[in-house]
This record gives sequence, C-alpha cells and structure tokens, in this order.
Amino acid sequence: MKDKSIISKDTRRGFIKKAGAAALFSAGSIHMPVGLANSFSGTIKKQLKVGLVGCGGRGTGAAVQALNADPDVILHAMADAFEDRLTSSLNLLKKAHGKRIKVDKERQFVGFDAYKKLIDSGVDVVLLASPPGFRPNHLTAAIDAGKHVFYEKPVAVDAPGVRKVLEAAKKAKNKNLSLVSGYCFRYDLQKQALYGKVLDGAIGDIKSISSTRNGGELWFKDRQPEWTDMEYQLRNWYYQNWLSGDFIVEMFVHSLDMITWALGEKMPLSVTATGGRQWRTDKKYGNIFDHFAMEYNYADDVKGYCFTRQQRGGSSKNAVEINGSLGNAYYEGNRHEITGKNSWKYDGEVNDMYQSEHDALFKSIREGSGINDGELSANSTLMGIMGRMAAYTGQTITWEDALNSTEILGPDSYDWNLKFEGPEIAVPGKTKFI
Repeated sequence: MKDKSIISKDTRRGFIKKAGAAALFSAGSIHMPVGLANSFSGTIKKQLKVGLVGCGGRGTGAAVQALNADPDVILHAMADAFEDRLTSSLNLLKKAHGKRIKVDKERQFVGFDAYKKLIDSGVDVVLLASPPGFRPNHLTAAIDAGKHVFYEKPVAVDAPGVRKVLEAAKKAKNKNLSLVSGYCFRYDLQKQALYGKVLDGAIGDIKSISSTRNGGELWFKDRQPEWTDMEYQLRNWYYQNWLSGDFIVEMFVHSLDMITWALGEKMPLSVTATGGRQWRTDKKYGNIFDHFAMEYNYADDVKGYCFTRQQRGGSSKNAVEINGSLGNAYYEGNRHEITGKNSWKYDGEVNDMYQSEHDALFKSIREGSGINDGELSANSTLMGIMGRMAAYTGQTITWEDALNSTEILGPDSYDWNLKFEGPEIAVPGKTKFI
C-alpha cells in the first residue's frame, strides 16, 4: 500500500525552575560537537547573531544551548509578548554569558509583532519558543527572510498550520537553510541506537507499538486585576487548545514521534480515540482534556496503541514498547533494550539531547549542509492533531481527513482587548469534524 506521509531528561518546560543559574550556565557545561570543534581549530568564522522569540523557560534554555553549541555565537535580539518575561530571561542570560549577551534596548521587542522586528534586526539564526499556536506564522516569516531556525515542537495546532509549516520547510530546502525542530528524542544517543536496531530488523516485522505517557498537573497562573481576557489566556496558554493544541499535541507528540520513527516514517491510515475531562473540570483549565486513548491503524494490520493522562495523584510512566515477530524493543526511563532472538541492551554514552539539537544545528550552518526537520516535525504534529480530532468528535479520522481539515482554532488577528473564547469544550459524539 502506498505510503501516506504528507510529503513523499524531560521536556524543557521548567528548565529555569529545576536548577539554579550557576549550575545551568557554568562554562564547564559547554558541550562542543567533534565536527564543530574541529572547524574552529584555525580562523574563527563569521560571528553568528541569534534572536530568541519566546522568553519563557523553554526559550531561555534554547538560548543557553545555542550559546554552548558554538563559541562564536552571540545573542543579538529578544522578543516576547510580555516585557516581564523578556526582562527576566535577559537577566538570567546576562549573569551566565555576560559578554555574549549583546541585546541592547533597541533590540528588545515586545508585543504580538515583536517577532517581525526581531527577524529584521540583523540576526542570522532564530530560536522559536512561543506557544505553538503562533509557530506557523513565526516560522514562515523567518524562512521567508532567509534565517536559519530552531523551532520547538509541536509545529502547529491545526491542519492549516501544518500545511503552512510544510510550505516553509520546502522554502528552507530550496534556500539551503538549516531547520531543526524540538523533537529532541531524535537527538538522543540511546534512542538512536535502539531505533536503529529496530529499523535494521532486530525484532523482525513490527506487529504493534504501545506508548504511554502519564503524569500529574502542571503550572497555572492566577488572574491579575490588570490583565485583559487575552492576556489571561496567553499567560495560561497551555490550557487553551488554540494556543497549545491540547496536551496530546503539545506534550504527547514526543511519544507519537517515536512511533513514527520506529515504523520508518510511515504514517497511520486512520485513528479512533477517546478522551475527556475528569480532573480539569474547573473553568480555569480552559478547553483542553486531561486524558486521551488512541488506536492508530497502519497498513499490514499494524496497530499503535497510545494512552496519556495529566491527573494529580496517579502513577507516572513514559514508555514505548515495540512488538515484533522476532522480539520486543523497550524504552522506559534509562532502559533501552531488545528481548527475543537478538537480545541487546544499550550501555554506551548518554548525552544531553537538548544540547545535541543545537550542536547539530550550528554544525549544519557552519558546514552549509542545510539540515531540515520540516517534514518529520509536520508529520508527528499532524499525528497528534488527528488523535485530538478523533477524541473530540468520537469519530474515526483518516490521515486524509486530518491533512485536509479546514478547522482553524485561533483568531484571524491578535489584539490585547480581543474577546476570543476559543472553541467550546469538546463533547465526543456531539462535536463535529471540520
């Protein structure tokens, strides 16, 4: 059957909170990739100016890793919807990399159009870490302007956004621009070894894959008197599906991406799912669910079984199990193992996958090799979106259904006084597919 692809340690959340600035930003933490280190043995090449869009914990962490990846990188500009977020991030970065933080006042951009001003400020590389609802427009603008990009996952929250990202990725390839996504598990040495063996046939023909990611509650920011409705939603973007895509898209896509990886980038034919709100019943949790269960159907009767929840008080798990005709492959925590005919257990080097993403990006830029994660990131994001569609509607959704969907979750334009409620909380069997 023809392939249905679109085109033929923990998440970085809480990065700043989990460790002190001294530990995070010490000079000794710099990890230089071998190829890149060798390229600097002679004359230092052109200084690269980096711009950061989205100055929360995720973005601040990405800026640190960009600076660690290449000794001739400076942070040149910063942009965020909120001045306090930008200022807090800037102060942390200055304490850590003082002389390499050259973000003068005139290159500190605030507001909905801040990303445009940053892109026009003379940067060479753009780091995109705003809420994913903004990602398609931000990525498109950066590629149109000829910038290299690191962009966090997911790449969009709806199918029109995914299609926009695919167009940007095509342009990046034509321009030989480097485009690295935040699907960080792809850059983890343990998983590269495990999935490499699976793809080489170590467990035979894959029959099914199960993936589970269960955890507790996340952050929430109480409303302040001076906040407009729009600011309140943006400050709590995770709970608005027009900004986050719901947590199946924002978080669980890592697990879906590992399924895609194990299957050699083959896309599902369809998905049937369920989900709802058992814990997040308060209005403050916006319109997202707190649990999902999905069955993805592939050619040759291969199944992908997925379960994820974010509910306080339950057990936690983050694991993938791949069942094959010759054995099984497992990932859970530090376990990366194959059982059966070709038993194997990983015992090699353990790397910082977040840092390795940026090492790969800057090595690619220096070598002019144009690394491009565009199709990969779009496919995995759409897997999350189609799973959400199936759970929200209670219907079986095909890949073509999802890819061609016309549903746009967010507003046409943004304004601080805009009254935008977002989609209603979905009711399976009642909510319609668009």
